[in-house]
Amino acid sequence: MLKKIPKFFPPELMKVLMEMGHGDEIVIVDGNFPAYSVNSKVIRVDGVDTPTLLKAVLEFLPLDTFSKNNIFLMKPTDDHIPEVWNKYREVLSRSDEEVGQVALDRMEFYERAKKAFAVVATSDTMHYACVILKKGVL
Repeated sequence: MLKKIPKFFPPELMKVLMEMGHGDEIVIVDGNFPAYSVNSKVIRVDGVDTPTLLKAVLEFLPLDTFSKNNIFLMKPTDDHIPEVWNKYREVLSRSDEEVGQVALDRMEFYERAKKAFAVVATSDTMHYACVILKKGVL
């Protein structure tokens, strides 16, 4: 056991975060996302919502401040702002790093997820609760 690591945080996720290098991307997705279809490295974290997982991951993962955008969200098919985005905004506002975020169309998001270092699949039922993080340096 280690201190300050949330109980829901699987060891495999910590290993992946440590293996990632500058510019690598990790995807946190809701239960509707086709995780296993788009990436061969999938980590399951069931029983936790994506904002809670995002907050936990950001305790360990520095964001890439050399890139204009280091957070990528999945854009809804209509013009509404998903409820989960407000929760993400709240989590990201507590980050000491500069956050540059952009919304991608669904297929564009899927293509980016295919190239990601890993996908972290949750059982979250909120719609559009998918986010990509670009790793930075310390």
